[in-house]
Amino acid sequence: MSDPVPSTRTSDADRDRVAQLLQEHFAQGRLDHEEFTERLGRAYKARTVDELDVVTHDLPERDLAEVRGAVPRREERTAAPVLTLRDPALMVPWMLYAGVNVLCFVIWLILFLTTDYDYPWFLWVLGPWGIVMTVVTVGVLATGRGRRDEIEE
Repeated sequence: MSDPVPSTRTSDADRDRVAQLLQEHFAQGRLDHEEFTERLGRAYKARTVDELDVVTHDLPERDLAEVRGAVPRREERTAAPVLTLRDPALMVPWMLYAGVNVLCFVIWLILFLTTDYDYPWFLWVLGPWGIVMTVVTVGVLATGRGRRDEIEE
């Protein structure tokens, strides 16, 4: 009787190739996280080509969509929603700005009516913050218009 031929030893390059293949199958959803990590560990511990084959025996060598000759789905570009002043991304900061400034004005008004303090300090909150908010809003709206023009082309 002849002795069985020992399996060929595997190289680091073979292990890396199998690890890359496992990562692709994991990304495509053929393997869950537990199975992926278990197979990856077995691939890096493999000493022979046969042990590597066992790790990937039930996985296709190539993507099945390519094998069937399927036409890849064309991703349709969806238009990004155009920002307006009523958009929550702009409305919420403006409402916050208004609320804080109303609070500051009410505090100043109480001080003005109950004491002889008349310096309008609330303007230091109202003015600079308002300028920043206006510049940001104009920039966001201008960028949104440019993006819409690019998408329509």
